[in-house]
Amino acid sequence: MFSNKKIRLNHYLSQAGVSSRREADKLIQSGCVKVNGDVVLKLGTNIDINDVVKFNGQKIKIQNKIYLLINKPKGFITTTKDQFRRKTVMDLIPNIFIKKKLFPVGRLDSNTTGVLIITNDGNISEILTHPKYHIQKIYNVTLNKKIDNHDIKMILNGKIFLKEGRVKVTFISKKKNNKIKIGLCLGWNRIIKRIFYKLNYKVIELERIFFGKFSNKNIKIGNFIKLENNTMIDYLKLKK
Repeated sequence: MFSNKKIRLNHYLSQAGVSSRREADKLIQSGCVKVNGDVVLKLGTNIDINDVVKFNGQKIKIQNKIYLLINKPKGFITTTKDQFRRKTVMDLIPNIFIKKKLFPVGRLDSNTTGVLIITNDGNISEILTHPKYHIQKIYNVTLNKKIDNHDIKMILNGKIFLKEGRVKVTFISKKKNNKIKIGLCLGWNRIIKRIFYKLNYKVIELERIFFGKFSNKNIKIGNFIKLENNTMIDYLKLKK
């Protein structure tokens, strides 16, 4: 799997499915990671691939990478588990995958449908969600009424501001009836709904049809496909 026996600790944590490398640095600094019985706090620490690594007292190890592309239906929470016992996207995958420390990449609201990646690879999670990689997400949106051309221009020209700042989209186009298609690289919480709420529209239906290069085309709602490792490795190389 690796060309030599040395690996950075944050990389090890991400390869073990604990977190992304970016989040792994925070975990290391918090003091919850031990290597061969010793707490490691220094960022950038290299370890041997065969060292004993523990996170929160539990031994972890690098796993084979799994990538599932799901066409999420309504009514499922985008998390690994829910304290209120609501259905999560993990309920959509067979039990054989449950012990692989899989987690969903990014979030979709319970009533939002569309493409979602579930994996145990912290690297691909970081690339798909970190702002510096500018990963485009494309949505089909159904509004409660036909959108005005002036409002289309407002969105396209960056005239909409939310609490995080100016909203920048990559494109927006009208479809039939009250439907539009919109693309953006921002990952702000509930951003699509908030954009249109700002302009006095209500989002009735929301579907993510692209997450980077990954699409829900030809995947029935509620179903998934397993992506080949080479597909994801090539994608990682392309974006790094």
